[in-house]
Amino acid sequence: MLKTLFAIAVRHLIGRRRQTLTTIFGVAISTMVLITTNSLTRGLLESFIETIVNVAPHITVKGEKTHPVPLNLFNREEFSEVAFVDNNIQKLEQEEVRNYRQILTLFASPAYQKQVTAVSPYVNAQVMAVKGSRNQPILLKGVLIDREDAISGIRKKIIKGDIALFEKTTHALLVGRTVAKDMNLKLNDQVVIIPASGKSRQCKVAGIFFSGINAVDNSVLVSLKFAQIIEGLPANKVSGIALKVADPFDNASLAGDLERVTGYRCLTWQTENASLLSLFTRIGYIVFSLVGFVGIVSGFGVANILVTTVFEKSRDIAIMKSLGFSAVEMVSMFIFEGFMVGLAGALVGGVMAIGSINLLASLPIESSQGPLTKTGFSMSWNPLYFLLIIGITVLISTLAAIIPSARAAKLEPITVLRDSSL
Repeated sequence: MLKTLFAIAVRHLIGRRRQTLTTIFGVAISTMVLITTNSLTRGLLESFIETIVNVAPHITVKGEKTHPVPLNLFNREEFSEVAFVDNNIQKLEQEEVRNYRQILTLFASPAYQKQVTAVSPYVNAQVMAVKGSRNQPILLKGVLIDREDAISGIRKKIIKGDIALFEKTTHALLVGRTVAKDMNLKLNDQVVIIPASGKSRQCKVAGIFFSGINAVDNSVLVSLKFAQIIEGLPANKVSGIALKVADPFDNASLAGDLERVTGYRCLTWQTENASLLSLFTRIGYIVFSLVGFVGIVSGFGVANILVTTVFEKSRDIAIMKSLGFSAVEMVSMFIFEGFMVGLAGALVGGVMAIGSINLLASLPIESSQGPLTKTGFSMSWNPLYFLLIIGITVLISTLAAIIPSARAAKLEPITVLRDSSL
């Protein structure tokens, strides 16, 4: 019986070929748009996480003490007066990690050497860079270049110049591509660095790098010693320490342990990028909401063709019921039709989505996607999202067939056959 119902459902759809093809095309377009949009948003998130894990530190030891000395306002155990602090002005202390070499020794100890794979102390300094008539505030980051390479792979990201020139040149600069573009800097250009306090210094561009992370490409690398001089820090102090760990996705417990042992604030990359990760999550929810809304629109198209079929095939339906077809079998026949239209449209849309995703991924244009800059668009090829959207589309199309099928099941054969207008 199911075979018979299926054959009749196919003949109904073929009988209204133009309307059927139009509905299938509408379902296909909506499916393609949803899969492509989801691929773009998921691809951006996956690309961001991959880039952060490969380039940025997994845990950062900040120059912020976790156990500051509390301020005691009351000297007596029992008091009759209450003291309030109004406009308490204190000296703004510079955040710094003291005796950082001892902390590096701790990370290299047997207790942590398997978990911590790379360590790089750094010094951050906000300075003014001047070249001719151009000037721009920049972030100067002092590093030990070999240790920094273990964290960010900076050697492979240099697009002009080389590390050897940086190491040999006094007051050498490795300039992020964004800074180089903004200030029109080229190799061997002379740049004057003016710190907030202290004398200005003449520096030389030894290389230009491009990491793909906008915040990193908007900075300048110098030697650790030079940055300490700029910031007025002694040799045993740095702004922080960057760490690479064996498991970057399960690093919260390690960060907590290191914070307890060192006494300094230790932040994971997830914590430092929490706002962006939250934004990506919200975008994902919005995309899946669109899946539902657009799927409902496609379902109206499927319901429309089936309502028309019920209206035009009322006599045939009446004859079938008079020959012994039950109401359940009539409902099943129209559900078959909704399922076939939805499945055909979703599969065609899936194939079209593969083409559109390939097209966007291969576009030879550089785009700034949120915190990243990439050539082409970052697209996700996770088959789970393909199957999920196709499945939702087919399900909605199938459910859309229930209303017209219920109408067909309620038709009275005698009433329909007596009506000469049919």
